[in-house]
Amino acid sequence: MSYHPMIAGLVGLGLMIGLIAAGSPAVFSGTGGRNPQSVQAGTGKEEIVYKPLPGPGKKCWIHEEMYFIYKFSEKPKMGTVILIVQVFNKKGAQLTPFTIKGRSDMPSMRGAHDSGDQEFKLNKKGDYLLPVNIVMPGDWEVRLTFLKDGKPVFYGSLTFNV
Repeated sequence: MSYHPMIAGLVGLGLMIGLIAAGSPAVFSGTGGRNPQSVQAGTGKEEIVYKPLPGPGKKCWIHEEMYFIYKFSEKPKMGTVILIVQVFNKKGAQLTPFTIKGRSDMPSMRGAHDSGDQEFKLNKKGDYLLPVNIVMPGDWEVRLTFLKDGKPVFYGSLTFNV
């Protein structure tokens, strides 16, 4: 039995939409359907676990010798807010030993407002700064990656609501 080419095309499109809606990897995804953030750099196997961070101003330990605190330049609201990260040794001296990357997104709409990895800039005081663009109200997440000599040493995630 043969079908009209238009009907066959619609059936194929319906199957593709059904597979995507059912959670199958997107056919046209350049990453084979994997979220690039879920694959650890260099291994292609291990999943990255972003440690949930305590609130602003609280110590977040990177390892037993160093910690950081974070805060925003102002209460997060629509527009651009600056995320400030300060790194300290256990004696309380501020240091700048890392390259830090941040990625902001809305967890409820993963990928829709993803900033991609952005490198923090250092100011003269030794603070790491990252502009975060808040484009709509709701829950937001910033994922932080601390790198030493190009290798990740810490992953953290902070959430806030606008």
